[in-house]
Amino acid sequence: MPDLPTLVFVPGSWHRPTCYDKVTKILHEQHGLNCVSITLPSTTGNPAATFKDDIDAAREAISSETTQGRNVVVLAHSYGGMVGNSAIKGFTRPQDASTPTTGYVIGLVLIATGFTLTGLSFMDPFFGHPPPSWRVNSETGYAELVTPPRELFYHDLPAEEAEFWVSQLTTQSLKALFEGGEHAYSGWKDVPVWYIGTVEDRGLPVLAQRMQVGMAREMGGSVEHRELQTSHSPFLSQPDVTARIILEAVEAFTGKEAGNESTISGRGDAISVPMARLWQPFTWFRFGLPLAFGHVVGRSGKVDMAFAILCPRHVRASLLSHSTKVLAIMDHQIA
Repeated sequence: MPDLPTLVFVPGSWHRPTCYDKVTKILHEQHGLNCVSITLPSTTGNPAATFKDDIDAAREAISSETTQGRNVVVLAHSYGGMVGNSAIKGFTRPQDASTPTTGYVIGLVLIATGFTLTGLSFMDPFFGHPPPSWRVNSETGYAELVTPPRELFYHDLPAEEAEFWVSQLTTQSLKALFEGGEHAYSGWKDVPVWYIGTVEDRGLPVLAQRMQVGMAREMGGSVEHRELQTSHSPFLSQPDVTARIILEAVEAFTGKEAGNESTISGRGDAISVPMARLWQPFTWFRFGLPLAFGHVVGRSGKVDMAFAILCPRHVRASLLSHSTKVLAIMDHQIA
């Protein structure tokens, strides 16, 4: 559909762009949306590939669309969220611009990821200590998975399919994770965001996801929050519902109907997560407590002891590869 934006998909660490194929097939074949999935240089078997290389790959895909006058929505998963956020710098439409209304990045869809902080590399907030799920191999220059990938990424897929996707995993450059903070950018402050949370996630627990959404909202982000009862990879285990949320996001970004809702079906339902308001405790129930703590973090940059109780040390350790500076601050305060 020429009047709808191009969707640029950014995968996470160790993942090829083919991980999005189920969703992009639905969006393109059933709804006519143009979808572009990029390959991150840091996952191509080159230990010298950097975070900036990944950003440049995303920016090239974005630029090829915007220079032709097409708007873009960037969709990013896990580590790819940091790439996607940083890549949109300079591509968004200034609020006071009198320029044409097309040829810009108009929104972000973030899937099971954090909210990038300007000036910080992926591992900067965590003092260079990787989480239990992966380790540093200084000899090869790659981050090596320790936790079985099926358990970490695909536990809700049938065994045979999960093993196929495990076989598709590739290497991940350490340089992209530990360096390049000067290129990191909080793109989520510049455009509206739709966040897809993953309730059964064993890589980035949903508690941390909700806390980060609350933090981003308090820091000025416009975040619409949905959750799916899935693993870290909803585009594989629930592609129909994931596609439906993406269509809703595109409609919200453009004000136009995107696709044919009647052709979307799925075995799961998305949950809309309301905003938690600090001084209205009745908004805290079910989802709101971690969201409320995120608001506290976003407002003050500090995490109080109650959150430390909610998120014990062994859980916090599992968050290090994905969460933001907030969890590092918490670890420092209660150590």
